[in-house]
Amino acid sequence: MKLSVVIPVYNEADTVAAILDKILALDHGDGQAVEILLVDDGSSDPSGEIIAEYLQSHPQADIRAYFHEKNRGKGAALQTGIKEATGDLVIIQDADLEYDPDEYSLLMQPILDGHADVVYGSRYLGGNPHRILFFWHSIGNRLLTLFSNFMTNLNLTDVETCYKLFRREILQGLNLKEKRFGFEPEVTAKMSRVPGIRIYEVGISYYGRTYAEGKKVNWKDGFRTIYCILKYNTWSRK
Repeated sequence: MKLSVVIPVYNEADTVAAILDKILALDHGDGQAVEILLVDDGSSDPSGEIIAEYLQSHPQADIRAYFHEKNRGKGAALQTGIKEATGDLVIIQDADLEYDPDEYSLLMQPILDGHADVVYGSRYLGGNPHRILFFWHSIGNRLLTLFSNFMTNLNLTDVETCYKLFRREILQGLNLKEKRFGFEPEVTAKMSRVPGIRIYEVGISYYGRTYAEGKKVNWKDGFRTIYCILKYNTWSRK
């Protein structure tokens, strides 16, 4: 079974090489193939140059890179990567170090066991390590998840998580539109309406960043999330 790792990149020069090192260092002794699809979303720092140099220094690795001339948003970068994915499964991976690729196996297990079609990695389940950061961010995430669940009739605990693993044919069939951080509520709303879909959650670790360390999501994105929850669960359900 082949895994496609889609990585949107915007001004992550300090971490993008490190996250690629972690993915390539995973033990694939079971014969599992992994492809990495990097999408540099018009970075204004040296991220693009670092990606190009990394590809040159790792010619044997299955890594492909795509470059947006201008910053179009995380959702747009993900759409580019998802469209190019060829694996049986697709996972979303941020280019920072907040999420640990060592936990891919945790997310894949419900699918490999034949139970799931989609698996979300929840920062609020289980006893894995979590960096203590912002109280109001955690309250906001829980309220957005509650509102999303109310509209989708799901019982997720972390709709805003980065780690979402899909069977490729499901993800590529969702016709995603959101260009920025509205990707999370949109993909959840559209995925929830796939007939017969089986959705699971597993607990994951979370090594969050402060704004000084590069965190980008802010309160304005929360309002966009509310709008997208309403949009893709009510008046834009096609």
